[in-house]
Amino acid sequence: PQPHPFMVRVARELAARGVDVLTFNFLYLEEGRKLPDRTPVLEACFRAVVREATACGVPAGHRLFLGGKSLGSRMASHLAAADDALAAGLWGLVLFGYPLHPPGKPDRLRTAHLPSIRVPVFVAQGERDPFGSPLELAPHFGTVPGPVTVHAVPRGGHSLETPKRGG
Repeated sequence: PQPHPFMVRVARELAARGVDVLTFNFLYLEEGRKLPDRTPVLEACFRAVVREATACGVPAGHRLFLGGKSLGSRMASHLAAADDALAAGLWGLVLFGYPLHPPGKPDRLRTAHLPSIRVPVFVAQGERDPFGSPLELAPHFGTVPGPVTVHAVPRGGHSLETPKRGG
């Protein structure tokens, strides 16, 4: 299957501006499964993609950012928080639709790792995102020691889509 259409669109827009972007699917999606693997498996997959992408070294003048959409954004943030060797080469994180909590379960936060992130973070979050609004995210991402920007997408949902009517 193709990577998430939103990420493909972002990749195309960035590529048109001279930014190299690599998109991928986690193994569970490639295998046609609906339920994601456990976090260690997802992290290992993401780490393997980064390792392959950087195997020849990041060219001089290029900067490495990790990012993703939803689960991919959470796994990118996990790697930046937990993998010091990888984080040492990172310039930052670009996260779209960060899943702060499952829909309707604001008490099940996915934030314990955030204070360990040592690189700049940009988060684009829809105002209507059931996984957490920008207002909900801000205090939790405020625990990141480095610079953080939480950009609210007006009337945006989890994929940053806006209502067709009045969009």
